[in-house]
Amino acid sequence: MRAASARATAVEDAEARLAGRVAVVTGAARGVGEALTRRLSAMGMHVALLGREEETLRRAAARLPCPSTCVEVDVTDPAGLGEAARRVAAEFGPASVVVANAGIAAGGPFTQTEAGLWQRVIDVNLVGSANTARAFLPQLVSTRGYFLQIASTAAFGAAPLMSAYCASKAGAESFAQALRAEVEPQGVTVGIAYLHWTGTDMIAGIDDHPVLRALRGHQPAFARRVHPPEQVARRLATGVVHRAHHVYAPPWLRWCRPLRPLFPPLVARIARREMRTLTASVRGADTGVLGAGGRADWEAFTSAGRSGPSGGRTP
Repeated sequence: MRAASARATAVEDAEARLAGRVAVVTGAARGVGEALTRRLSAMGMHVALLGREEETLRRAAARLPCPSTCVEVDVTDPAGLGEAARRVAAEFGPASVVVANAGIAAGGPFTQTEAGLWQRVIDVNLVGSANTARAFLPQLVSTRGYFLQIASTAAFGAAPLMSAYCASKAGAESFAQALRAEVEPQGVTVGIAYLHWTGTDMIAGIDDHPVLRALRGHQPAFARRVHPPEQVARRLATGVVHRAHHVYAPPWLRWCRPLRPLFPPLVARIARREMRTLTASVRGADTGVLGAGGRADWEAFTSAGRSGPSGGRTP
């Protein structure tokens, strides 16, 4: 009992030390990002919400109990992120916590996915994380702060028809690992969060495609469970409090670390078997951009005339 009480007191003390400090969350308009801003604000942090949907960001910020601000910004725009960093510092002071959460996904065969869309997933999920780190690292160095990279179990084993998403999340994990060694001597801690099936709009239709449905169906029952964003946000907030190097949501993912070498061949074996059973028309199904947040980003990007060359049909 005394040990449990001591741990609870330590957590409360750690949360108290964060009160009044500044947190920045990208992709904060909806889903896990929005849920995390509520958790951090409830801990007394001043939160800056960054994202693509200004009105949605404003509504999310209005619900927070502590002072907050929101900035409409594209994480693939280094100049825009630099301006966002200056604005956050001017309003609240330097950031102590930065969460690189912005991400989109597209499903469908690689050869039938528009080249610009495939590139966009990489740019948002991987390059956008690097841009976020570059913009806010000077502030994190000054506060000896914490940078949390949101990754995914997609980095454990690549699934067919999700090539851009899996490649981007594997790249984001590697980027964060490299960054950690570089900035720890300056007092900055880098964490990586591994998320599994999370109930955001990104996966609302994920079971509609036979191959992806089969991959999930071959997982144990506990691994197929979809976790609410609020539950995932609690795990992330705990990671922030403890400046954790690794955050697992759900927690059982930590026991998968020793088994990671087995995942790529296992996923490939299941995928090959399922792909062989499908007709050509089903294999060629293109689910396009997944989720409302991804569609908002893609529509804003293409309306600016920056979709790039086509590598197939437009979603």
